[in-house]
Amino acid sequence: MFERAGRLVYRSRWTLLALTLAAAVLVAPLGLELFGRMADGGFEDPRADSTTAARWNDDWYGGHAPDVVVLYRHPTVKVRDARYKATVHDSLRALPGRHVRSMATYWTTGSRKMVSEDGHATYAIVTLKGDRQRAYAAIADRLRNVDNLYVSVGGSVPLLGELNDQTAADLARAEAISMPVLLVLLVVVFGSLVAAGLPLVVGLLAVLGALVLLRLLTSVTEVSVFSLNVVTMLGLGLAIDYSLFVLKAFREEIARGATNEQAVVRTMATAGRTVAYSGLTVATALLGLLLFPQMFLRSIGLGAAAVVLVAVGAAVVVLPAVLGVLGPRVNALRITPDFGPRREGGLWHAVASSVMRRPVLYLVAVSVVLVGLAVPFLHVKFGNVDHRVLPAASESRRVAETLDRDFARNAMAAIDVHVLVERSFTDAPPLPGPLGQGHTPISAVTPVSPADVRPLVRRLERLPGVTDVEVAGLSQANGAVRLAVRYASDPMSDEARALVRSIRALPPEPNVRRVVVGGPTAAQLDLQDSLVATLPWMALVVCSVTAVLLFAAFGSLVLPVKALLMNVLSIGASFGVIVWAFQDGHLAAVLNFTSTGSIEATVTVLILAVVFGLSMDYELFLLSRVRAEWVRTGDNTAAVAAGLQQTGGVISSAALLLLVVIGAFSTAGITIVKLLGVGMFVAIVVDATLVRALLVPASMRLMGGVNWWLPRSWRAFHHRIALHEPAPAHASAPVLVQPPAPARLPTAAPAPRSARVSAPASTPAPAPVPRLAAGTPSGGRLTRAIAPAAEGVPPAVTVNGRPAVFGADTDPVPLPAASAQPAARMLPGAPGERGETRDSGETRESGEPGEGGQAGRRAGWVRVVERRARVVRGLPGGGWTWVEVDE
Repeated sequence: MFERAGRLVYRSRWTLLALTLAAAVLVAPLGLELFGRMADGGFEDPRADSTTAARWNDDWYGGHAPDVVVLYRHPTVKVRDARYKATVHDSLRALPGRHVRSMATYWTTGSRKMVSEDGHATYAIVTLKGDRQRAYAAIADRLRNVDNLYVSVGGSVPLLGELNDQTAADLARAEAISMPVLLVLLVVVFGSLVAAGLPLVVGLLAVLGALVLLRLLTSVTEVSVFSLNVVTMLGLGLAIDYSLFVLKAFREEIARGATNEQAVVRTMATAGRTVAYSGLTVATALLGLLLFPQMFLRSIGLGAAAVVLVAVGAAVVVLPAVLGVLGPRVNALRITPDFGPRREGGLWHAVASSVMRRPVLYLVAVSVVLVGLAVPFLHVKFGNVDHRVLPAASESRRVAETLDRDFARNAMAAIDVHVLVERSFTDAPPLPGPLGQGHTPISAVTPVSPADVRPLVRRLERLPGVTDVEVAGLSQANGAVRLAVRYASDPMSDEARALVRSIRALPPEPNVRRVVVGGPTAAQLDLQDSLVATLPWMALVVCSVTAVLLFAAFGSLVLPVKALLMNVLSIGASFGVIVWAFQDGHLAAVLNFTSTGSIEATVTVLILAVVFGLSMDYELFLLSRVRAEWVRTGDNTAAVAAGLQQTGGVISSAALLLLVVIGAFSTAGITIVKLLGVGMFVAIVVDATLVRALLVPASMRLMGGVNWWLPRSWRAFHHRIALHEPAPAHASAPVLVQPPAPARLPTAAPAPRSARVSAPASTPAPAPVPRLAAGTPSGGRLTRAIAPAAEGVPPAVTVNGRPAVFGADTDPVPLPAASAQPAARMLPGAPGERGETRDSGETRESGEPGEGGQAGRRAGWVRVVERRARVVRGLPGGGWTWVEVDE
């Protein structure tokens, strides 16, 4: 499939590039419309009581969170002074009525809670009409233009505006920091300005795709204001990562003398295949966020999964098209000299050798380190998102902190208790029906009043921690009374949470139909309950889909389970560092944020999904090469060592580039983005160094052939869904390919570039001579072989110019490297006599462990006669098949 895609991309390369350029130009203005269309909040569960209470506040009482809070202060004049009142009311009356629905001040409400403890400050609450962002923009300057008073403006609408501005500024700063650093690192990796610039181009396409996708999502659903930086960070980082793998594979093919088309096709068959699988696993983890009801998680999950697929598309479609045009010119504008192919050995060879020699030591040591990093997560405390996500200099944050510090405690964070009162009909309806005479009049009901909830108020006042209970509103149309329960503790404290639980546990009063509890503390409790209820389902779905993908890729039931367990260690270490850095505040000074003593729960779930996907990303790159080597050699230890040696450098380079992107976004002014960035940063460092470089190879070394265990009954199913990276074309030994066979035999696989298989067109092939394959056990199958060519007659088939004899198996048969030790040797014997093999490996077919009577055998060289060797392979149903070639 990927080979065909590679040919299609190469043949349509100019069309693809023209369409990509046109699309980028056309959709760029659409992406820029995103700013200002995103929503704040989105952390609540729409089905929870606290969300219902907030909705009733808006619908029945005119709003639960004030749109705009205008804070006034005078250093000497107190609020009770008539001049203070006149100045404030004059400024508010000057506001245009088309933008303002209502206003409330200390003088209109008489609430002493709206005056500061020192008496010099007060605030006004302004409710807006229509589009609140536009309405606020129209009156913002007038709100601040008050004579003789210091004025600050906060509230939910200005807070959202500051979040939008901060998000745009953070995005621009992150790109300004990361792009030059990435260019330098890419030049170091590739040595060429052209090659180094291509991943950046793909990354910019992914960023543009992220903006456009989020803008389109705003047309059908709410999109969190925090999603922009998160989605852009993932899109840019993964696009550059994927481009690195594709570009490296293409350059290697060009260096081996392939044509442009051959290099593109082979790159798509190897790196393109792995990148596609990797992107699919990352997107799967992110789509698991759609199971949660919170808008914050759903919008980020959908946008991030979409941008990951955009990054994959850019890396496996647009980039190969560019490479097909450039060809060897991809190495143009070289900055560093070309030293030719790297010699064998080096750092990763030493690491692989060391891990293979001492797997138990590495397994135990790395596990201890990862568990130690995860320990702080044991005392995690979950909190809520508030004004402290903004920088300390933010005006909206300063207003919120002043209200909390200088005014009545929790003036804006009271526990809302909505009481629906049982009402009865009055004795005689006072008015006829609305349609006039002759119609049944509407029966009136008794009105609600504070007296209806007086018994409940007395019970609330007796609860521990309650400082005051007041009637905050009446809704005659809905028969409801709103109570505001005041308390002295922090809204996210254990005391406040216990108070909410106590209120919800109170038995109902006789005249009360329903009691609904809301407010910030209740919302946090409902959020945690929602996440805890949904998280197991997310884990089940994501892990199941990921396991199926890994099974399809590697044909093993063991490797998916092991990969999931390794991810748990990476995620645990990441969470432990997050708690240590943010909840405990150890990195507050370094990263310039205010520790709240808790971790936002929804961000934790987001980190879980992102880190899971990224960890599986590098797992796939490593295991893809390990499997290819295992298929080629049949030696688990050698395959693991070779896979680590071949992928260690490129995975480290990719991780370093991704860390640059994440580090740049971690400088954001919004604490949530910092938290996500640090979590991803730690996870990638741990995953690319401790887990993938040490823990995974050590565990695979110890498990041996069990890594590739697959029951016989599952093999047919795996062959139907298998998508794995083919054996590397640069193996030192050629890959032999079955020549055309009779119709009853399977079709031969296409010949790789490195094996030159030829048959003369004019000379017919010698008649095949049936013979029993050497090594065939009693009752084994008879294979067809081609007799050696007669003297002076060209051979029917040659491999790299050497006469070859093929067995019945039509799969490509990879020969071991010439420098490698033979996997099995035939004991000396007379020509034509059956020899015996010595080996401790396994029988395998298409890279899978064998079973049955052939256990204990594997493919290997078998010397038949002088200067002639045979490659023997076990068949899953019993018996042997082989390929002979002149030495």
